Amino acid sequence: MDRKEFIHFRKSLNKTQKQLAELLGTSLKAVHSYEQGWRAVPGYIERQSLFLVSMKLRTSKWNKSCWTIKKCPLEQRKRCPAWEFRAGDLCWFINGTICEGTVQRNWNEKMSICRSCEVLQPLLNPQAGQSP
Repeated sequence: MDRKEFIHFRKSLNKTQKQLAELLGTSLKAVHSYEQGWRAVPGYIERQSLFLVSMKLRTSKWNKSCWTIKKCPLEQRKRCPAWEFRAGDLCWFINGTICEGTVQRNWNEKMSICRSCEVLQPLLNPQAGQSP
């Protein structure tokens, strides 16, 4: 997550820097640093920010399940945590999902796939395609 995206998500949550720091369990100085680009946004902050924004948008048409969008075969679904927990609209949030046929080793590897996936795209870029 880059600084512009971080700022965009904070504003879409309608939070001040201080309020967002409290929500994320981090310091105000850390939020300043992310927004100024002085520090990279850590994976756990990116994950929590995306989660908060997705919860705000949850009532929209955006929350279609990943297995429907990706047309996953039933055997693959049965092995996937997103299916197990009926969280197909939050597959990007759950570690251990079977995206592209394999489990990703870490958050960065997972997000490199998820950022180009049509499940997460409406959250990252609501102007492109369907809007949340």
